[in-house]
Amino acid sequence: MPGRIFALANQKGGVGKTTTAVNLAACLAEAGERTLVVDLDPQANATSGLGERANGTSSGDLLDGAELWRTVRRTRFANLDLVPAKPELAGLAVELARHAGGETYLAESLAGARDEYSFVFIDCPPSLGPLTVSALAAADQVIVPIQCEYYALEGLTQLLDSIERLRARLNPRLSVAGMILTMADGRTRLAAEVAGEVRRHFGDLVFDAVVPRSVRLAEAPSHGLPITAYDPTSAGADAYYRVAGELVDRLRGASSARESLVHAGR
Repeated sequence: MPGRIFALANQKGGVGKTTTAVNLAACLAEAGERTLVVDLDPQANATSGLGERANGTSSGDLLDGAELWRTVRRTRFANLDLVPAKPELAGLAVELARHAGGETYLAESLAGARDEYSFVFIDCPPSLGPLTVSALAAADQVIVPIQCEYYALEGLTQLLDSIERLRARLNPRLSVAGMILTMADGRTRLAAEVAGEVRRHFGDLVFDAVVPRSVRLAEAPSHGLPITAYDPTSAGADAYYRVAGELVDRLRGASSARESLVHAGR
């Protein structure tokens, strides 16, 4: 089947967008899927989280019409490529908003990515500004990480409304792939209450797998490593193997793929 492009989006910051983009990509790459991370956040955390620096071309060049192959960088992890970000991306976002049709530039640059990669993950900034709109215009589906804290649902209605408006105006194929509960502290009642509330609101859209609050997950980016390389036997790695397997199941209906991913790091 053709590759899929996913935008990791939530206008709230600190909910695990970058952690999810990097680690989902790493899990799928480890399972043999050609995978690409496009860092579209001026903070460039996905770039540093994969041990890279944006010297040379970057995702900003994609917004300026560059061909994808000119911006892609191979990481040290098999099957996992990256389009890095630079802080200058913030200024480009302002320029993008001034151009008629500027929100479709990224979609045009990524059009051939589905032929090269099974999975493309676009890490969006924590806003619904021009960069996130560009990602949603380019994506087939949206993955929404939701932190297991109070106010978890805050802003989600606005995000879903924005997705609907963008689907009608720019990208009719866009849909929500699912919502991933992140930073869950299993020792507290709060995490269970928030998870229950999110599942009541969104039902089957919510992934079964829950990502725990984890010191190892927090440490991994400072070493420039996904959790699959930093501590593949940790609870955080196990959670992302399960999320990755569930994503594959949702796309392909292949339960065997989930089993191979769940055990890939053991």
